Amino acid sequence: MSDTSSGQRRAVGVREVAARAGVSRQTVSRVLNEHPEVAAETRERVIAAMTELGYRMNNAARALGTRRSRILGVLASDALQYGPSRSIAALEASSREAGYWLSAAFADAGDAAAVVAAVDHLVVQGVEGIVVVAPHARTLEALDALRIGVPVVTLHAADRGARGLSVDQAAGARLAVAALADAGHTRIAHLAGPADWLEAESRAEGFAAEIAARGLVAGPVIEGDWTAGSGYAAVEAVRESGATAVFAANDQMALGLLGGLHEAGLSVPGDISVVGFDDIPDAAFYWPRLTTVRQDFEESARRAVAAAVAGSAGAAASDLPPVAPVLVARDSVAPPR
Repeated sequence: MSDTSSGQRRAVGVREVAARAGVSRQTVSRVLNEHPEVAAETRERVIAAMTELGYRMNNAARALGTRRSRILGVLASDALQYGPSRSIAALEASSREAGYWLSAAFADAGDAAAVVAAVDHLVVQGVEGIVVVAPHARTLEALDALRIGVPVVTLHAADRGARGLSVDQAAGARLAVAALADAGHTRIAHLAGPADWLEAESRAEGFAAEIAARGLVAGPVIEGDWTAGSGYAAVEAVRESGATAVFAANDQMALGLLGGLHEAGLSVPGDISVVGFDDIPDAAFYWPRLTTVRQDFEESARRAVAAAVAGSAGAAASDLPPVAPVLVARDSVAPPR
C-alpha cells in the first residue's frame, strides 16, 4: 500500500520544490545552503515554492553537505535559579533571531563526569558552538580539562576565564552600596549568596570595594542561599549587627529579609534600608517596592550567541566589555534615623 493510499502524505523534497520554482535541484540546494551566488529573484522564487509546498528542510542532511548544523548547545547547571533560567530563555530567543536552534544539556556542577557527559552529548549532535551557563568554578575547571573542538562561551561566570561574557557583578554591587551610602548609611551589612557561586563572590568583592572606597567600616557579611527563607533567617544577625542598611545579593533574599524585619517590628526603610540585586519582575510589587540592581540578561544572551556564531564561522569573537548593570531606585532606601 502506498503512503498516499494509507492516508499519509509523502514529504515534499527538493525535486518538487525545483519543479514548482522552475529551477534545477542544484539551485534549490544552493538556496538551502545560503550560497552567495544565487540571484535574489531566484532565491525568492525558491523560498516561495517551499512555502507553497510546505517543504521542511532536513537539517541533518543539510549538515552533511555544508558542515553547518545551525544548532548551538547550552550546558547548564542550577537552571532553577532566576538568573540562569532567565538566561536560558534569552539564549533560546537570541538563537532563533540568529537563525539557529538551541539544544540543551544539564549537569550537576559538582560532578565533573556529568559535565563531560553533557559536553559529549552536545558535540555528538553537531552543535556549532556551546554556551555554558556556568555559575560555579567547578564547572569551569571541568571544561578547562577538555578539548571540545567548537567555540565555547560562558555566562554567569562573573567574567572568570578568557571565554566569559557577563554582567559586571562587582560594579552592580558597588551601585547598591553607593545608593545606601549616598542616603547617609555608614553601617551597611551584606546578605551574600552561596560561597561556591562565582557571581556571589564577585558581588561580595564589589561590596567590600565600595565600602573601602568610601572609608566606611563594613557591617557583617551574612551568607544566604539565594532563597527568601535564608533572607528571613538573617534578620536576627542584621539586628544584632547594628546595621542600618543591607545589600542583599539577590531579590529573593531581600524579600525574605523584608518579611522578617516586618515581623520583628522594624520598618523598611524607616528603621533599615534594603537594596537587592537582579530586578526580578516581582521586585516592583514588594512592600515596600524594592530598590535593586538590574541585570540585562537579554543583552548578555545576544552577545553570547554572537560570539559562539562568530567562532563557528572561523572568526575571532570580539572582546566585549561586561554588560553594565543599572540601579533601579524605588522605595526601600531612606536616610537613617
